[in-house]
Amino acid sequence: MLDYQPLDLTSQLNAGLDALGSATTAEIGACEFRGLPFLIGKEPARCFIDLDGDSDPIRIPVGHSAFNVVFAHRLLHSDIEEGGPVGIHIADYVFVLEDGRRLVVPIRERFEIGVMPTTLFQTPFRAVSDGKHRLMPRHQGAWNDIGRRQTEYTQAAARSYFLWSWSNPESEISVRRIEIVPKGPAFIIAAVTLGLTDEYPFARQGRREAIITLDDPELAQSPFDVEMEVNRGDSTYAFPLPQASETGFLEAYHQGFGEIQNENACPSYVEVSAVPSATVSVKQGGETIGQVRWGDVERHGYSETSGVRVSLADRGRNWVKVAVVDDETGRPVPCRVHFRSPEGIPYQPHGHHNQLNSNLDSWHMDVGGDVRLGHITYAYIDGRCEGWLPRGDVIVDIARGFEYQPLRTKVKIEPGQQRLEQRIRRWIDMNARGWYSGDSHVHFLSTQGAHFESLVEDLNVVNLLQSQWGSLFTNTEDFTGRASITSNGKNIVYTSQENRQHFLGHMILWGLKEPVMPWCSDGPEEAEIGGHMETTLAHWADEAHAQGGWLISPHFPNPNGEPAALVATGRTDGIEMLRQSRRQHMEYYRYLN
Repeated sequence: MLDYQPLDLTSQLNAGLDALGSATTAEIGACEFRGLPFLIGKEPARCFIDLDGDSDPIRIPVGHSAFNVVFAHRLLHSDIEEGGPVGIHIADYVFVLEDGRRLVVPIRERFEIGVMPTTLFQTPFRAVSDGKHRLMPRHQGAWNDIGRRQTEYTQAAARSYFLWSWSNPESEISVRRIEIVPKGPAFIIAAVTLGLTDEYPFARQGRREAIITLDDPELAQSPFDVEMEVNRGDSTYAFPLPQASETGFLEAYHQGFGEIQNENACPSYVEVSAVPSATVSVKQGGETIGQVRWGDVERHGYSETSGVRVSLADRGRNWVKVAVVDDETGRPVPCRVHFRSPEGIPYQPHGHHNQLNSNLDSWHMDVGGDVRLGHITYAYIDGRCEGWLPRGDVIVDIARGFEYQPLRTKVKIEPGQQRLEQRIRRWIDMNARGWYSGDSHVHFLSTQGAHFESLVEDLNVVNLLQSQWGSLFTNTEDFTGRASITSNGKNIVYTSQENRQHFLGHMILWGLKEPVMPWCSDGPEEAEIGGHMETTLAHWADEAHAQGGWLISPHFPNPNGEPAALVATGRTDGIEMLRQSRRQHMEYYRYLN
């Protein structure tokens, strides 16, 4: 039996596309909106029921029982933009049952119907748009969408009509007919569809986690390119799950410091919000490899076809307030946290990302209080956080720099539990021994972000460096010519700069009171395309020293040009050993010699 059945309105149609005005149009003919079928008149000159307050009521024969009746309709004019009232009575939709009862439903502007085009703040309260929410293209897009892409989706907009569903309180009794009684401004009805299955036609269930498993070993080991489509609902991007088992993850050597990224197509997970009758399609490499019914997944816990299994992983959630405290002092301590289910589904605190930039590589974007280490995204917190955690077993991964023991453990969230405390232990205190930690080479963070993230990593000093990357200049507004120091004096951020020339070399300038310009020179890949050599590293070094600054040779020895002259002339105050390889060490000793 069909889940949804469109009615044929041919005998009631009295208007065409011209009813919408010359500047607008709409879809006609057999259409599908939000996964539901609708039958609109296919002739442009006769495709709508057009009514206003002067029109006589019309009757739409039904002769069928239904759980819901869904209307695709649209108001033709509104005074809201000019300050008119909200909730104007547009019409009565009267549902006449076979036993003679008449169920009258008022149709009101901004409630059951709306005008088009509309804005986010003018959508009807009790109707939905005919368009769906859409995930942004995952791997490419227009330049002007670069910021919006991080939101991952575009909100549904009404393309032609608003969809309003009447829920039948007497679903076992047939509906004899629907009477449309106009009361005011002009409106059109494009289509009416009967809901023959016991469900509300638009998803109201919050998104639920589901695991996708591919049976074909070759397909499962292919590079990850899994996606899911839901016709009567929405889904997130699909993301790979870790390959390591729960035990392997808990016992891994590098606890608190990430996990190897799973690049394979299987296993993966996705979050779905859909009605039971929805069809869930799983794709790999753009090709559909299996389809299941979402209601079967919810009812049985899984559904499978040849090659694909979709399993429900949602165990229910609690909103939990978490405190991570120092084991010695009992006070909350800044740290990095990661929460996951035993299968590897992340549940990061509210305000943080489960996946950073959709788990795609990015270069210079400051994404706030998160960091990704391989497969894992960690949230930077001040010792407190809150958000949804799944009931049952939850794996917690916590780290704070190198002087605290990382904590990777399994806890259990009981039904109704709303608080969780974890304790981490400092194994050595280098400050107490007169040593202070720092990061000599940081880009792209704000000053406040550098303060916070360095506190989480238990660092005392951060050198935040403004610089140039072709036509991009970074951290310009963070330069003050002096240190930024926290109130307790234990954390310092000093914004200076990294000056670069692609062949002669790079140099970090610490402790600058005034900028040393130009920041970069001589064209790609450091300065502007077509740029020329405007200065030398030696000149930059002399300017820095003249104001009491220092010169550090970063990621020694590359690029290995003018640093030799800087060392020989005493201009280099220190070097940064970023990579610990044989070549770097051999070059270091050659400089010493």
